[in-house]
Amino acid sequence: MSDAKTPGDDSLIAQLAGKIPAQSAGVVIVDLQRLSDNWRALQSLVAPAKCAATVKADAYGLGVAEVVPALTAAGADTFFVATLDEAVGVRSLAPDATVFALNGIFPGTTAAVIETGVVPVLSSLPEVDEWGAAAPSRRHPLPCALHVDTGLNRLGLSAPEIQKLAANMHLLDRLDVKLVMSHLACADEPKNPKNAQQLSIFHRLQPLLPSVPLSLAASDGLMLGPDYHFDLVRPGYALYGGQALSDQTAPVKPVVEVYARVLQVRTLAPGQTIGYSASFAAERMMRVAVIAAGYADGYLRHLSTANTEQGGHVAFAGKLAPVAGRVSMDLITVDVTDLEDTPIERGDWAQIIGPDISIEDIGRASGTIGYEVLTRLSPRFTRVYTPASTRPQPEA
Repeated sequence: MSDAKTPGDDSLIAQLAGKIPAQSAGVVIVDLQRLSDNWRALQSLVAPAKCAATVKADAYGLGVAEVVPALTAAGADTFFVATLDEAVGVRSLAPDATVFALNGIFPGTTAAVIETGVVPVLSSLPEVDEWGAAAPSRRHPLPCALHVDTGLNRLGLSAPEIQKLAANMHLLDRLDVKLVMSHLACADEPKNPKNAQQLSIFHRLQPLLPSVPLSLAASDGLMLGPDYHFDLVRPGYALYGGQALSDQTAPVKPVVEVYARVLQVRTLAPGQTIGYSASFAAERMMRVAVIAAGYADGYLRHLSTANTEQGGHVAFAGKLAPVAGRVSMDLITVDVTDLEDTPIERGDWAQIIGPDISIEDIGRASGTIGYEVLTRLSPRFTRVYTPASTRPQPEA
């Protein structure tokens, strides 16, 4: 096990040092108690609507095998994933839960989907036709959800398709529709008129659709207020502590922290360059820490910096150190010259995501969003799962 330190022995990584293998170049710490608390907070916010949990992409990169049991214990009994393989995995972890597969059914996969007990989300008439045709009889309709398009123009039944479906009672009788859902295009912009437009379209289409539970909002949409909650909300990013809205704060706390090893600390003279393409040159005597994280680990190459550009940062004991030079596949170099009061040595831990650098901070610095940052975290970083009781508590 590791005895490496990070400056400041009150940090979470220091508290967990004994659980991290010595060979780990990086670690992703997932606080399962905070995850559970976030789900409960969102459920309380949207009640009497029901709060599901979106756990696609391996629970947004945090590990579905640990995340789903924690959410199930908290009370979640409805999950959304993208693919059939993901759905099968979630059903094995939560056999009594309802699992919706957002990608629906591919041609020729109907029998496999039926066998799994997964509820496919159908987004086109060809899918609906194929699913209905597989039903043994009208007395034995197949469970499914219907995804209607209200203006995102991605997946979803169009208004003309919905009208055709509404007129085909023979087909509808072979469908056991569990949910009718849509998805907002601009929910991360609360003042965008597109939100109200889609809400209005959803209401207008409702009389044509089966009288079943309705769902419109995911993580950002549920913050738009009760008008958008309907019967079920489908948070994903917010469950993991994500805060995508610029002018509102969801009632959730960060779930993930990420750290990477310092491999070497070196001194550079003025004029010496750092990294590929020699894009950064020292303008003074510099101390540079070489850290075991790169774009193969999810630390995006857009966080690179030249002398005239602002890039990413890591943190040591609450102090930020800027990236200097190109982010490469396995390594970054950071300028620790000004951290004179913070001893940094080989084997120490640099904070990539944590109390001093949020997922949103990295997203903004790299020209993307926190969702991408979270889901790109590499599996070669060790996952450590911990309850909130392990987290250092602030002094009274």
